[in-house]
Amino acid sequence: MQENNQGSRHRVFCNYCPGFCCYRLPGSILFVTAIDINRIARHFNITDGEVRKKYIEGRNTFKVKADGSCVFLVDGKLSKRCSIHMASPQQCKDFPYDHPCPYLFREDLLAVISPKVEASYLL
Repeated sequence: MQENNQGSRHRVFCNYCPGFCCYRLPGSILFVTAIDINRIARHFNITDGEVRKKYIEGRNTFKVKADGSCVFLVDGKLSKRCSIHMASPQQCKDFPYDHPCPYLFREDLLAVISPKVEASYLL
């Protein structure tokens, strides 16, 4: 039980986060499983094939917008920016994997992500 509390403590910051982890950085990838795709399909009431055609790049990751953000990230908002939060992939649900969010503690990541997030507020 203590481990669950530890993970919850790290996720508290997600409630106020503008979606730092929703931007693809070089070398990173969001792995979307068949189960995730099915969950998203049910969310939109479409087929798994339609989800793959509209939202999936390659075999197992989401397409991104020109700024590198997830196709489901809503611009112009400061929080609650994921338009499919209740149906989001397991990797999104698990992040930051019971560790402190790396975007809050690594200036190099913040330096890359912050300008993208700030620009999205203006859209």
